[in-house]
Amino acid sequence: MIGYVLFEDRSKIGKPLTRHKGVSVYHNGQLYAESYGRHYSPGGYYYGQKWQCVEFVKRFFFLAKQHRMPNVWGHAKDFFDSSINHGELNKQRGLVQFFNGKEQAPQLDDLLVFQDTLYGHVAVVSEVGKNWVEVVQQNIYGKPRQRFSLAHEKNLYSILAPRRPAGWLRIAQH
Repeated sequence: MIGYVLFEDRSKIGKPLTRHKGVSVYHNGQLYAESYGRHYSPGGYYYGQKWQCVEFVKRFFFLAKQHRMPNVWGHAKDFFDSSINHGELNKQRGLVQFFNGKEQAPQLDDLLVFQDTLYGHVAVVSEVGKNWVEVVQQNIYGKPRQRFSLAHEKNLYSILAPRRPAGWLRIAQH
C-alpha cells in the first residue's frame, strides 16, 4: 500500500545505529522527510536538520576531518555541481569534485552525492573493494551501511547499483 507506514517505536529516533571514525549515524525513523530540529556544533557550525543525511555528512567532515563547508545550506542533491569540471574544487563545499564514470576512483571518506530523488542523498564511503564500495549513511531506513557495485573499465570508475551517484567529493590533497 503506497504511503502506508508501519507502527514504529519513536523512542529509537535519534539513537546511534553505527559509527564511522568515531562519528555516530543516528536513526531518523521511517519517514525520510521528517526532521527533529536544527543541529549545531558547540561552536555554532550548522550541521543540518536532525537526523537527515546532510546532517551526518557535514558532522562527519567537521568532526573526523576538521572540515567546514563554506556553504552550510542546501539539500543533498545541491552538494554536487555539474557545472564544475571533473577534478576541480567545488567552492560551495570546499571539496574537490569527481564525476561518476570518469578517471578517478572513489576513496575512503569521499562524499557520494545522489541526485536521483527530489532532495537527493549523500553518504560517506566507509570501505572500498575491487568491485564494490560501502557507504555509511543516515536516513535510509534499515541501511546505515550499504554496498554499491563498482565497475572499472578503460581507466574509468563507475558506481552502478543499487543507485548511481552523480559523483563524489573529497578533501584536496596538499
